Amino acid sequence: MSSSFFRHLWAWRTVLILLLTPLLLLPIILILGSSEAKCAYVVILMAVYWITESLPVGVTALIPVFLFPVFEIISSSDVAAQYMNDVNMLFIGGLMIAIGIEYWELHRRVALMVLMWVGAEPRWLMLGMMLATWFLSMWISNTATTAMMIPITEAVLVQLKGTGQKTVGQGSGQKAEDPDNLELKVVLQENGKAADHYDVESNEKYSNSRHKEDKSVASKTPASQEKATPLEEPGEDEDDAHFKRLCKGMSLCICYAANSGGIASLTGTGPNLALKAHADTLYEKSHLSNPVTFGTWMAFGLPLSVLVLLVCWCWLQVAFLRCRGACSCCSKKKDSDQSKRIKAVISDEYNKLGPLVFGQVMIIILFVVLVTLWITRDLGGVAGWGTLFKPEVKDGAAAILISVLLFALPSTLPCLKSYSDPAHPQKWERAKFKGVDSELVRFGPLEIRPLLNWKVVHEKMPWHLFLLLGGGYALSRGCEKSGLSLWIGTQLSFLSGWNQWGILFIICYLTAALTEVTSNTAIATLLMPIMSQLALTTCVHPLYYMLPTALSCSFAFMLPVATPPNAIVFAYGRIKIADMASTGLVLNILAVPCLIAVTGTIGNAIFSFDDIPAFQGLNSTICGHNLSYVVHSI
Repeated sequence: MSSSFFRHLWAWRTVLILLLTPLLLLPIILILGSSEAKCAYVVILMAVYWITESLPVGVTALIPVFLFPVFEIISSSDVAAQYMNDVNMLFIGGLMIAIGIEYWELHRRVALMVLMWVGAEPRWLMLGMMLATWFLSMWISNTATTAMMIPITEAVLVQLKGTGQKTVGQGSGQKAEDPDNLELKVVLQENGKAADHYDVESNEKYSNSRHKEDKSVASKTPASQEKATPLEEPGEDEDDAHFKRLCKGMSLCICYAANSGGIASLTGTGPNLALKAHADTLYEKSHLSNPVTFGTWMAFGLPLSVLVLLVCWCWLQVAFLRCRGACSCCSKKKDSDQSKRIKAVISDEYNKLGPLVFGQVMIIILFVVLVTLWITRDLGGVAGWGTLFKPEVKDGAAAILISVLLFALPSTLPCLKSYSDPAHPQKWERAKFKGVDSELVRFGPLEIRPLLNWKVVHEKMPWHLFLLLGGGYALSRGCEKSGLSLWIGTQLSFLSGWNQWGILFIICYLTAALTEVTSNTAIATLLMPIMSQLALTTCVHPLYYMLPTALSCSFAFMLPVATPPNAIVFAYGRIKIADMASTGLVLNILAVPCLIAVTGTIGNAIFSFDDIPAFQGLNSTICGHNLSYVVHSI
């Protein structure tokens, strides 16, 4: 009876959280009744909903639209205006070009080129997989990158297994599949749609509901696993501990590289944009210029991302490949047959992509132009094309310009071979519509179409992320207007005598722990106002706390529910939760010191943490001390 009761209780947990949380929090308003208390009620309510995911994170972000006016914190027009700004424009433009890269399959071309370059030895294959995933996740969805890379990893593992392996059919008298004839296309093409699905759901970063994501991943995998049966069947080599460790390491390296890659660029992951949004508000309120631009972020985030990637690679070798000079991956004796087969599979799949068509070249040109515009807009406040305009043009303007061109420029021209090439993406759309490939020739050449169409963008764009970022802006505005930010700062004033490095370590480890169980963008949105107020109260540069906190949200290495890339890798069945948890725990421990070291060196050189601008709300009573002794004590 009791077990049945608890089962029903668990089944109704979401409804109970939705109904009971507002009621249990009511005493905050009824007893205190102040404007600060009302704002705190909204903040705590949204935090509970975000952490438990009782509502989709985008829907929870809409709560301030009706509660702030009802509680007379800010007006309806004021709160609604927070949901669309330059940061959201930057996000839209960045995702538009990412969708274009995905649609024209340039990401697959880059991944296969990297794998052809690194060679076939396991440790270098792992590095190649990580480099490709890392680079792609800087620009496109982490989830789509992982969904594309994991099938490639599975196909490579088939070849690593060797030529004389038993396959599924041999035990039952069926003909064994020749590994030499194994086509990467089987899993790649099958997962092309899977990548699209995950991108619609968004990434880790952009996850609306991790539980739904996990289920969708699980529903996608059986078909791929069915194709990878040579690895699934128990046999002699399945009992080989080294090969099992290799499978685990090669799988985990994909999701870890995807999480690390998002750190490198401003548009790489949601927490980066949450920081950018709050920093814009903080600096504009004090009539100061925000130093966080695409260029400065790259200068800070790219070295950190490379460092974290190398730490992940080294730790995965120690944990799974165990390279001590005796194992096969470090042996001087190479399996030339195995290497040839792996290279042949990758080369063959790359050759099937064919030469670059006009549309792909145009996407590459637009991508390079956009990144160049982002980096050169503001060169340290002394130069840059953005300063030529008054008022100053920001990164969002460049992003939207390129986005408009994606819908305006043609994807092919009549004078080009790609105009009648069936491999053209637009041609395949028509073939699918007509039902037969042969009708392509019968119906003649394709009409000129743009590089992107709205249907593709609508399906792939994570629209809930815009609401989530807007909700963060609304919360920040509400905290400021209600006086909650000032109240929090007063309560945190006791930390002014603490060592700033110690505080930073505590903040980063707590954030990394929180992001394992909730949306990293949501947790960053909640923490940014608190971190900035903590800094102003203790007379520390706000970015000194805000940057490491936002980046710690990307250190989600331990659990499958932490990010969609983790969930995708876990769904393939190569690893257990214990494997991911034990490996990820060490990475969390190692990544935070790397982050703090880069913050104190490169970060200080770029953002000048020891020179605190005249922010509104800065605690002038203790600002005789600055961070100089802290920064120079490394």
